[in-house]
Amino acid sequence: MVKDRKPLILHRLQSTARLTRTALAMRLLGHGFYAGQDAVMLQLAHEDGLSPSVLAKRLGVRPPTITKTISRLQTQGFVKKEGSTTDQRQAHIFLTETGTEAIKAIEKSIRKTEKDAMKGFDKKERKVFVKMLSRLEINLSAAELLRQTSPDDDHEDDDTDDE
Repeated sequence: MVKDRKPLILHRLQSTARLTRTALAMRLLGHGFYAGQDAVMLQLAHEDGLSPSVLAKRLGVRPPTITKTISRLQTQGFVKKEGSTTDQRQAHIFLTETGTEAIKAIEKSIRKTEKDAMKGFDKKERKVFVKMLSRLEINLSAAELLRQTSPDDDHEDDDTDDE
């Protein structure tokens, strides 16, 4: 007889993240954006004129991926690419006027998706949830940093069963 397994936290997180990305992608598609383009646009809204390599690093994607995304955004009229005034080998990406206007649609889509996801949560629950997610990010960032500095990571800390 197979024992019923409890839902695993990572499975739930991954499933929720996937559903959230899908819901947001569907909203963004209505504004002409494809998966991943919103992240590039928001980075440029925060700091316009970044190089493709900086964008790739900040978004955690490979340079060929960012190059393809930038080309598509350029074709759509959301961004423009300009050569550096100090280094001809370097390019910088800037939002166009259309791109700047589109940021509002991206932000509205994110807010609506978040609102849908958080239905039924009261203010206190939302605050606790955000704190928990922040702690998860810190824990996983610390674990990644530790992995980068310590090549033999075969030990396991099994203190996750605190119920």
